Amino acid sequence: MKKLISILFLAVITIGAFSSCELNDDNTVSYHFELIPTESAVFPQSFVIGRTYTIKVYYKRPTSCHFFEGFYYEKNLNVRTIAVQTGVLNASNCTELNEEPVEATFDFMPTNENTYIFKFYKG
Repeated sequence: MKKLISILFLAVITIGAFSSCELNDDNTVSYHFELIPTESAVFPQSFVIGRTYTIKVYYKRPTSCHFFEGFYYEKNLNVRTIAVQTGVLNASNCTELNEEPVEATFDFMPTNENTYIFKFYKG
């Protein structure tokens, strides 16, 4: 149900954005990518090797022109660097938002018994 509501919400935002965004010469919507700070993350108390876990990440959309695009995810040994990646519509009518944090998730599967370090982009 949450996914359906999220898809409908994104569709409404996108339709509204198409009517007010700057268009490129080939009539496509102009946007760029931006990393935004993570407010918080929720993890299980422990991991079992080979089992997949869903990690919840909370973030705030800075403006009405920001939309969730996925995660920046980098692995270096047992260190995981993670950031929320958004697409930002290049529009003149973006409004600042002061909403509650939005939830996004990613899957994580531990592959060894060592300690994992998760580093989240905070700005």
